[in-house]
Amino acid sequence: MNRRLEALFAALRLFVVAAGLIASGAASAAGLEKLEIDTASGAHQFEVEIAQTDEEREKGLMFRRFMPADRGMLFDFKTEEPVSFWMKNTYIPLDMIFVSRAGIVTRIAAGAEPLSERLIPSGEPCYGVLEVNAGVAAQIGLQPGDKVRQRIFTP
Repeated sequence: MNRRLEALFAALRLFVVAAGLIASGAASAAGLEKLEIDTASGAHQFEVEIAQTDEEREKGLMFRRFMPADRGMLFDFKTEEPVSFWMKNTYIPLDMIFVSRAGIVTRIAAGAEPLSERLIPSGEPCYGVLEVNAGVAAQIGLQPGDKVRQRIFTP
């Protein structure tokens, strides 16, 4: 194959990848809400999708290949209970942050392995679970006891 054709195919592959990233970001940008996490290092702002129906909670971030650094998904269980998650069909490595009804971080499962069917339990009852890109919890110095501020939690 000549160099011009190879360059054309390379450019086409790059375009397809970029279009996919833009489309996945645009699709997830709909319905974003503000969320703030207060840690010893300060307040950290995120925009999150809210998974509030059984179908939304079941799908979560499955099948996505990219999530911007300041984004996440917040699972609203509408009741405080023990929960378990897995990473089946989830390609993005994640930190799972388990949060009480009062917005207090109760547990952090850092670096959940993509595509794993291993269960990741909340430990104690939680009201919500925040999924962010792997490494974010450590980057912001998140610890159990820190505060998550978002409309689903009581102040």
